[in-house]
Amino acid sequence: MTSTLDTDTLTTGDGVRLRVWEHGPADAPTTLLLVHGWTLTTHTWDRVVDAVLSESNVRVVRFDLRGHGESEAAPAGSATIERCADDVAELIAQRVPTGPIVLAGHSMGGMTIMALAERHPELFAARIAGAALVATSSGDLAAPTLGLPAPIASVAHRAELGVRGVLAKSAGKRLSRNSRPLRPGMRWLLFGAGAERQDVADSADWVAACNPSNLAGFRKSLAEHDRAHALAALRSIPVVVLAGSADRLCPLPHSRRIADALPHARLLVYSGAGHMLPMERTDEVADRITELVGAADRS
Repeated sequence: MTSTLDTDTLTTGDGVRLRVWEHGPADAPTTLLLVHGWTLTTHTWDRVVDAVLSESNVRVVRFDLRGHGESEAAPAGSATIERCADDVAELIAQRVPTGPIVLAGHSMGGMTIMALAERHPELFAARIAGAALVATSSGDLAAPTLGLPAPIASVAHRAELGVRGVLAKSAGKRLSRNSRPLRPGMRWLLFGAGAERQDVADSADWVAACNPSNLAGFRKSLAEHDRAHALAALRSIPVVVLAGSADRLCPLPHSRRIADALPHARLLVYSGAGHMLPMERTDEVADRITELVGAADRS
């Protein structure tokens, strides 16, 4: 179990209370800030945090995105990647006001880092010392194929639009009270070969607990996400781009496009892994993040 230094909340400028976790020594030279993905929680990173702390003298700060996990729901119109980027900027201002920062973002967390670069470029010029972009994308997510043949993918997309419309009008606080029926779909959609049963069950629990209208809002924001231009702010810092060869949600070509926009970035592809690299390839992800922390400490 992850050892936690402190757990509390941060209230954003628009009044949303975000659950925040801090680990490691408060006076560590570098802070690692972790951002999780859509429909998930910061517990996606649990094993990575343990592994990084075992190898590094680093402070770790992470949180549940609005509308996810233990954070409050996003008010109408604020379930967007842009607002999440502003939440990260507020978190940095309040909790990490000084010192170098290494960012690691999984899936929509990586997209949030891109939006942060777009909306708060001054942070990358002065504070951000490295970034890990994990199973993520710079755009072209309006109608993902999910690895399906084109005719089937088209049908699936139309069905998803219908479900999204229903969820957008929902007044419920969570998607489902019973996550068990979601497990087969989560296994197919999120994981590659050899997924651990508990990881699949945990992921289904996180998805089931999502705020339905926020889930729909964020899906719309994902469809609108187009931030290849924002990657320019990352060209002067060390970046690793991590991809699973069997990722259905952010397939390998998306990671290749990010790496192509960052000539000095390292692209690492994990054979057989799906979308959930922090869980499927914990040690490898932790090692790459630890390297970024070490480089920040030496700079």
